[in-house]
Amino acid sequence: MGDFTILCIEDDRDMASLIAEELCDRGFDVSLAHDGQSGINAILRERPHLVLCDIGLPILDGFEVLDRLSSYPERPPFVFLTALTDRDSELRGRRLGADDYVTKPIDFDVLFEILMTRLGRSPVPALPTIPTVELADREREVLTWSARGKTSSEIAMILGLSKRTVDFHSDNARTKLQVATRIEAAIKATHLKLIEP
Repeated sequence: MGDFTILCIEDDRDMASLIAEELCDRGFDVSLAHDGQSGINAILRERPHLVLCDIGLPILDGFEVLDRLSSYPERPPFVFLTALTDRDSELRGRRLGADDYVTKPIDFDVLFEILMTRLGRSPVPALPTIPTVELADREREVLTWSARGKTSSEIAMILGLSKRTVDFHSDNARTKLQVATRIEAAIKATHLKLIEP
């Protein structure tokens, strides 16, 4: 995913740094802008693959940023990132053409899945191909139950295994899929059609 650049437009510098660190850890290249006008300049200059944009920004707010990009022929997928949870703000964003909407506090597992989905649907580029991954039957079973929200202890009871054995299969699957967490492994395995949650 290092081939994918995410532009995060966020005026809270601590929040921006946290987002950048989390997404970089998950394999994305991340650039930052801290106001709406800088964000527009960065989009036109850097041509990121996806934009994460706060709504409450100085100079130009997030709605104005998206509105000004509406005539831009190669606008990247645009995801609003905001503490605003009222329905009117979300509807306004969607009317302007926002591709998705994530509220703070951010659930990074959910954000990661949204990014993967949006980048997969983006016309440029398609998700990079990765080497074929072969998962053992037990690894697939563990990831399938993980994708359904079960804990290691619950999976152990369902499959009649020890928790230690479940964790062993989970670790093997994570290594093969080259991800950091079991949730990421479940998401990636689903995306690669290795499991059907």
